[in-house]
Amino acid sequence: MCRLALAANVGPVYTDAMTELLLISRCPPYPLYLGDRLIVWHLVRELAARGYQIDMVAMTQRPEDAKEQAAYADMFRSVHLFPEKPRSTASYIQRLMLPQKRFPQKGADAWSPEMWQRTSELIQKHDYDVVQLFGGVHVYEFAHLLKGLPSVITPYESYSLLLKRQLAQQWAPGTQVNQWAAAAYERFMYTSYGHTVVLADPDREELLQLNPNLSISVIPNGIDLDAFQPAETIRDDATLLFVGNYEYAPNLDAAFFLINEVMPRVLTTIQDARLQLVGHAPPPDLQAAASESVDVIGSVPEVQPYLAHATAFVCPLRIGAGIKNKVLEALAMRVPLVANPIAVDGIDVVHEESALVAEPDQLANTVIRLLEDKQLQARLAESGRMLIEAKYSWTHVADQYEALYKQAKR
Repeated sequence: MCRLALAANVGPVYTDAMTELLLISRCPPYPLYLGDRLIVWHLVRELAARGYQIDMVAMTQRPEDAKEQAAYADMFRSVHLFPEKPRSTASYIQRLMLPQKRFPQKGADAWSPEMWQRTSELIQKHDYDVVQLFGGVHVYEFAHLLKGLPSVITPYESYSLLLKRQLAQQWAPGTQVNQWAAAAYERFMYTSYGHTVVLADPDREELLQLNPNLSISVIPNGIDLDAFQPAETIRDDATLLFVGNYEYAPNLDAAFFLINEVMPRVLTTIQDARLQLVGHAPPPDLQAAASESVDVIGSVPEVQPYLAHATAFVCPLRIGAGIKNKVLEALAMRVPLVANPIAVDGIDVVHEESALVAEPDQLANTVIRLLEDKQLQARLAESGRMLIEAKYSWTHVADQYEALYKQAKR
């Protein structure tokens, strides 16, 4: 039995009917405001609709995680959740210094023996066509247990690259040590897996510099085009929007950069400009920064109404790696985008066509230019939506993963 899959840059690919997939993930697929869970949710939903039978073994990070299975249980054949355990500094050092300890040979040596045991039981019970892992240091340790099974590991990003960018903003001894350790781990972590997937080209380049022998593909995240449909509303005249989970340090850094560096300069020219900061868990110091021109809104049931009214989405991420879901969502909603280069990693925007891309010190002037030019706003809005429709649907993402799964089975 065969079925047709359309893989990016490959054309039609006829694949054997594949129904058995083991998913090992650093997190469950819900809630969706936590960005690393989006791809798990949407990829599984696409694959389940194509007939895959999927068993998931995942770590949890929140007390609520164990209570929210009803939101996604129908996409899986079985779900097995295990609280993520702290990994000691000593264990990190031991694995780094002793190559024979890097890939555990038995569950007792794993960071998560319970997760190892359940994974072993599932492998003995089912004849899996492929194993998909989401995460880096969290899940790489299962390589020996999965030996002989076709596998694809998606670490999302290079943590070494993220820390390099953090050091570029502010040098700190602890960060330097962590970056060295992250690079050392990324030299060996993915060697036992058939294929590695990251979300953006800079992450691929970083990993290949660390280990040129890796087989790495770039598959960006997608967008739910139905959920992020442009609204037929009149946009505000001068409302700037930024969205993020503020428990994530790069988002918090970006929010304060907007408040302290961008808005004061914008307000000298456009006095009625406003900044809206939307997203999960704004800390007290961010809430205290609210003013007549800055609204710290915090968590909202849906971000679409704010995207529908914003004049521009401004994203000055100076730290980070991987692809930015918030940017994809803004483009999908036809919100004119102003961003620095890091913020559009992995997204094929064209400066002056589908976005305005500028270094952080030029973002304020770029925002002013956009707010003063309605025709430019309209052009960016239309081109941004067209880009998302052409390249960033979740169907397109699933097609690319299916093509990799076929290659992994050879």
